[in-house]
Amino acid sequence: MNRPVSLGIDLGTSELKAILMDIDGHVLAHAGVRLSVSRRHAGWSEQAPQDWWHACVQALAQLRAHPAFARVACIGLSGQMHGAVLLGDDDRVLYPAILWDDARAVAQAQQLGPAFADITGSLPMAGLTAPKLLWLQQHEPEVFKAIDCVLSPKDYLRLRLTGERISEMSDAAGTLWLDVARREWFEPMVRASGLAPGQLPGLVEGGAASAVLTATGLGLAPGVVIAGGGGDNPVAAVGIGAINAGDTFITLGTSAAIVAITDHAAGNPASAVHSFCHALPDRWYTMGALLAGASCLRWVTRLTGMPDEHTLLEQVQAQLPIEQAVPLSTPLFLPYLAGERTPHNDPLLRGGFMNLGHDCTAAMLGYAVMEGVGFGLLDALHAVQEAGADVGACALVGGGARSEYWAQLLANTLQREIFTLQGSELSACMGAAKLGFVAIGQGAQLLAAGMPVKARYKPDLTQRPVLEARYRKFQGLLTAAKALHD
Repeated sequence: MNRPVSLGIDLGTSELKAILMDIDGHVLAHAGVRLSVSRRHAGWSEQAPQDWWHACVQALAQLRAHPAFARVACIGLSGQMHGAVLLGDDDRVLYPAILWDDARAVAQAQQLGPAFADITGSLPMAGLTAPKLLWLQQHEPEVFKAIDCVLSPKDYLRLRLTGERISEMSDAAGTLWLDVARREWFEPMVRASGLAPGQLPGLVEGGAASAVLTATGLGLAPGVVIAGGGGDNPVAAVGIGAINAGDTFITLGTSAAIVAITDHAAGNPASAVHSFCHALPDRWYTMGALLAGASCLRWVTRLTGMPDEHTLLEQVQAQLPIEQAVPLSTPLFLPYLAGERTPHNDPLLRGGFMNLGHDCTAAMLGYAVMEGVGFGLLDALHAVQEAGADVGACALVGGGARSEYWAQLLANTLQREIFTLQGSELSACMGAAKLGFVAIGQGAQLLAAGMPVKARYKPDLTQRPVLEARYRKFQGLLTAAKALHD
């Protein structure tokens, strides 16, 4: 019997990943192609959409060697959110894609104002899509005039695969143009960005059939169904089985976030907490987001001249064992290397070390960075709880989940059980592949299936007093950090 296979594609910021999954949820093969980010001006972050397509073609070429590739019946897409892909009337890309961590549109976000935040699920922020279009209208008027359609990043891959301009609810929610509760475009915000509704793609749900494959030369049969798919966080949630109200997870990748699934739209715009549509119907999620997560550890690894993060982590464990509370005098770190979203909504904030001395070592800096990201997540956790979301034990996914030290430190800092999952680094690909199956009327049982737990980390209550004292000091540094750019 020819059992169907689903192809899950996840377009990240630093890598495009793809997997082949069978109907039982087993990953048969996976491939990855690295991507680079252009930062041609301070605070800018861009990629060429054509590079995403080339990476996609390369990843599929890697998978073609697997016999299951011939049985691909459906494709699911996942991708980095909030990016702006600008197309002319001939589907030509008019300008580099402006990414989620781009800070150029601060003034435009303020211009849009908070009036519609309860409908769109978020305050206008430089990182979301709508302010970027206002910036283009003001600074690149010729480009702006030529725009025929604005797509989210993974929807550009769909365009290349199918020739169709289509998005879905979860990515649409991240643009600021969606009525999040009603799951339809919200015209007043579209027009406030200088656009007309006709310049936005059609919308489907994440598990709906959005289009069929028309691209040739990929080794896939024509007519393969492409699911709606979704943004990276909601699709990763599908991958790990976080689909019901109360399910919570922390993602620790280039950025970081705490995500709580809800059965209604529940945001806290005043504290920069988002309420976005899940990749499944009648589901939403409340999210507190950090613009820099595990990327902070990569940065300090380079800064200290360490060969890799593993070497730095070994030194941290040797000098500051996770089993013991750190000295109160250990340096502190503000993790705002790319500005901050929740709860400060300040893309101009910058990171910093405090309390350095002649005795400071690379290990102390490494510890301070991991703790600082943890304190940023604690800020976000408090804001998510204020939105009414229930946060219990949290799954930990993303590249940062590979560090047992960091997982235990997060459990101690957040005062929550943290658990890691086997195979979670492919969670967004797996969620995409599951949605692919749903789009062909199969695999409903896969949605509720989670991933096997790899390890559980319970809070070490003996360390609570020191961490609480350090958190208060961390919070006290914010005023000085803000003053540096006021």
